Amino acid sequence: MTPDDTVSLMNVDEWLQTPLGAHLCAREQRIFERALPDLFGFYALQIGGARMPLLQASRVGSKFTLAWNTTGDVMAEAEQLPFPENQFDVIVMPHVLEFHALPHEVLREVFRVLRPEGRLLITGFNPYSLFGVKRYFGRERAGAWGGEFIALHRLKDWLTLLGFDLVDGQLDCFNAPTQRARSLDRPDWLERAGERWWPFAGGVYFLHAVKRVAGVRLLKPAWAKAPRRRAAAVAPSRGSVSVTPPLRRDQ
Repeated sequence: MTPDDTVSLMNVDEWLQTPLGAHLCAREQRIFERALPDLFGFYALQIGGARMPLLQASRVGSKFTLAWNTTGDVMAEAEQLPFPENQFDVIVMPHVLEFHALPHEVLREVFRVLRPEGRLLITGFNPYSLFGVKRYFGRERAGAWGGEFIALHRLKDWLTLLGFDLVDGQLDCFNAPTQRARSLDRPDWLERAGERWWPFAGGVYFLHAVKRVAGVRLLKPAWAKAPRRRAAAVAPSRGSVSVTPPLRRDQ
């Protein structure tokens, strides 16, 4: 039995322990470590990917992991989240939508439990990449290759229709999806070359979205509400400097 045949018998979490899965986890961990430290709040939730402790880089006080077929802090289905509305400040979803039959329902549930101005971080497999080529033309249908890869433009449309605003995103993992450790240990020049010459063909995409709710206005702290004193306007003149008070609106 070849290594690829062995991988084809694994589920997603087991696949993440393979050389290719570990390489992908390391690349994505860097992306989340850059994004999460700047996001604040009281509650953060990671949906899926229990083997990827992505929330370690988060400064949010209370962190939870939700799973449905592996060990997690909460066991529930992603399309039926057992949380009240507007509960979480940050939600991360590593490779969840492509392995659910109802990805729209998952996103609706995420929108429901995310508070206004809350942040959603998503990673997914790009079908227009070497990963997508392997998914559609390869013989493997288990592990990472058993899902339905969602195009980036399609996911953006879904998020926009729900009420999310996209604030950041990138593509990564331009290396060939192979289980050979030697090929995966190539220098970062291959990733840099991919970002420059074929940026649309990264094997994995990352999206950072914000929940917007019409008619909701965030309260500002007291120091931000204090009225600011208007500075006098300085009108320079030849040989002297005169200070002219600002005009009122009724003048």
